Amino acid sequence: MQKKKDCKNVRYVVSELMQSDLHKIIVSPQPLSIDHIKVFLYQIFRGIKYLHSAKIIHRDIKPGNLLVNSDCCLKICDFGLARVEEPDTSRQMTQEVVTQYYRAPELLMGARHYSSAIDMWSIGCIFAELLSRRILFQAASPIQQLDLIMNLLGTPGPEDMQTACSAAKSHILKRPTKLMNLTPLYNLSSHTSHEAVHLLSRMLVFRPDKRIDADEGLSHPYIEEGRLRYHSCMCKCCGTAPNGARQYALELEPGCIEPFTTDMERGLTTVQNVRSKLNRFIAEHQKSSTRVPLCINPNSAAFKSFSSSQTAHASELPPSPHVWES
Repeated sequence: MQKKKDCKNVRYVVSELMQSDLHKIIVSPQPLSIDHIKVFLYQIFRGIKYLHSAKIIHRDIKPGNLLVNSDCCLKICDFGLARVEEPDTSRQMTQEVVTQYYRAPELLMGARHYSSAIDMWSIGCIFAELLSRRILFQAASPIQQLDLIMNLLGTPGPEDMQTACSAAKSHILKRPTKLMNLTPLYNLSSHTSHEAVHLLSRMLVFRPDKRIDADEGLSHPYIEEGRLRYHSCMCKCCGTAPNGARQYALELEPGCIEPFTTDMERGLTTVQNVRSKLNRFIAEHQKSSTRVPLCINPNSAAFKSFSSSQTAHASELPPSPHVWES
């Protein structure tokens, strides 16, 4: 009887929040219990584990990119900035990724190469936001963003700035030395427990190699109740046995069997190559259907506009908002 009552509490958000996202829920007047937070956090870890096992970095984890329905089922969306992990540490990666409030310190300090650990930092920020219903680090600029992080974690040491650019190091060394102060984490909510702060402190770490990964997050005691409630009430991977008992899946948090590859992109070095491959793909799928969607109909105005369009040059793109002053 108690389990059914608990499930009902977790499943209820509000009827109007179907097809919503975590940002809208956080800023709404809808109460969020610790049960809600644990179920949401468990699903985020579960999804990120699958992505990272496929060697994919999302690079824009934020509440607005976490879709939630009225059953509290959560889905990660918007892979516009996602990319495959780069094993070669000498190769430079795009720095202007992740919405600023959820951007990891190595990105703020100008790191030219980074790992999937940037997603874990973002999840830590979201966890804190779920507890307090306000953004943890909300600054007007990336440099101020880093200052807010240092207010909590203290001044980074030399080992924490191994990948930082010289201008970032200079900025940090000019600032008064600060010590770590985790008191603000305990003050996020009256319901913030020692377990919650411990999990937060494992994600909000300067050094990415010291940050926990999704597997470690899933094994944290704080998450256990979220796992139980999700698989007892909400998931589709488990089922019900003929006798009515819950039959759990053999693997509750599956990983990707094979890493994602970009083989399909080989040879796509020009706009014409991309168009030719799209045309072949469309033609093959048209063979099994007489219906041609307007957007890919060769005789439609939309298709003609697409085929004659030009790609933007780098000079046309907006300037980066993240510029360190030497």
